[in-house]
Amino acid sequence: MAERIWTGKGDDGTTGLFTGERVKKHSTRVEAYGTVDELISSLGIAKTHNDKTITEELEKIQQVLFRIAAELASGNENGFNTELGIHPVSSEEVEYLEQISDNLWQQMPPLSNFLIPGESEADAFLHHARTICRRAERRIIALSEEADLNPVIVRYINRLSDFIFTLARWANFEKGTSDRKISRDGIHQ
Repeated sequence: MAERIWTGKGDDGTTGLFTGERVKKHSTRVEAYGTVDELISSLGIAKTHNDKTITEELEKIQQVLFRIAAELASGNENGFNTELGIHPVSSEEVEYLEQISDNLWQQMPPLSNFLIPGESEADAFLHHARTICRRAERRIIALSEEADLNPVIVRYINRLSDFIFTLARWANFEKGTSDRKISRDGIHQ
């Protein structure tokens, strides 16, 4: 018989962590790594609407996010488990996001207004991913109040939302498309 994708183990409303522990599918931990999974998928969509440079960066991010999801799904007291082959996200990966964000940001015109996403497909999909990233951050912070986590995870996700915002601006800048700005009082500029 061919292998099946379904097992039926989750029919009782639980799912298995990497440690083998079963938890409710609506648990804070599952919400956290599930939202990271959603972000990974959203970045996949964004990749199909961006150029090679941005696509390569998004690919790197997706790989880090898979590791973060694995850390969150490990269920260990310290939030990660090298015995399971999980390589925890590092401060160097946070610094990489900061450096590349700063480099791109300095090449673009200054920004003193809010932006309305959707000047291009590229920026629209990136802004959508950014909002999912912010939700993932909220879910991870909620989990950190219940369990000890690798503290770099929150830093990485926080910087990542800024980086995705920067990439959305860069996608328009690179194509010669202006950001659609709106003032703080809601007036289009």
